[in-house]
Amino acid sequence: MDYPFKRGFKPDLERIEKVLAEEFPVETKRDGEKLLLSYGALNSIEVWIENKRLFVTTKSASGIADDVVLDTNKRYRDFLEGATGYTAKQRLQMAKKEVLK
Repeated sequence: MDYPFKRGFKPDLERIEKVLAEEFPVETKRDGEKLLLSYGALNSIEVWIENKRLFVTTKSASGIADDVVLDTNKRYRDFLEGATGYTAKQRLQMAKKEVLK
C-alpha cells in the first residue's frame, strides 16, 4: 500500500524510522532506502518512500494469539498516523475516493 503525507509531515526516512521505533520496540534494519522489521503478528514490515509517498508492505504470521494480533494492528495504525498525519478514518476515505476514480 502507499499513502500520501499530510501537509507538515515530511517524507523523510529518518523521521519515519523514529516513528517506527516509537511504535515497534524492535530492531529496525536498513536495506538501502528501505526499513525492515518484524513484530508480533507481522512476519515482515517493509517501509520506503517513493515519489513523496509512503510505501508499506507487510506479511502476516498465522496461528498468532488474538491479543498479539490486536496489539500489532493498533501499533500499525498508530505508526501510519504518526508517519502520514492521517487517521485510519481519513485513510479509508481517501482510499474510497481513489477506487471511485
